[in-house]
Amino acid sequence: MENLLTRESGRAPEVAKLFVGDPLFERLQEINSVIASRAYQLFTSKGFSPGRELEDWLRAESEILHPIPLDVTDTEAELIVRIEVPGFTEKDLEVRVAPRCLLIFGERREASEQKTGRTVYSERHANQIFRVLDLPARIDPDGVKATLSDGILEVTLAKVETAKKVPVLTKAAAA
Repeated sequence: MENLLTRESGRAPEVAKLFVGDPLFERLQEINSVIASRAYQLFTSKGFSPGRELEDWLRAESEILHPIPLDVTDTEAELIVRIEVPGFTEKDLEVRVAPRCLLIFGERREASEQKTGRTVYSERHANQIFRVLDLPARIDPDGVKATLSDGILEVTLAKVETAKKVPVLTKAAAA
């Protein structure tokens, strides 16, 4: 199935390991700073009343980043994550992994069209996505495949082999 998806999309997004000192962390810190600034604006607009900090943060996050719907399927050997990323190409997406974490980052540049009239509200042009997913099992960062087809990013994560179950047999007692 992986070959079929790769053939349909032509290319797959690059999969890289997550490590300390990665330049992506600087970009993530910048995104975090923008979200924090917007959350603070929301907090101050409500008269500095405490108790709704999480609500302010989540609202700011949803205003800045495009929420990406996803499904996670858990099998004995692997985890399969399917993420809706319409309009993004493999060049726009970055997939990073750690033993119990999956990070999806996407950013695209769009040329704005000149139209008559003024756009008052638009939900169609999200240019950034960011999602960190805590995984339900340890995965092998070297055993990850990502494919993109028809706006669906599918990331297959091979699980780290866990201890095998050994059956306990009964032995007849010697007389």
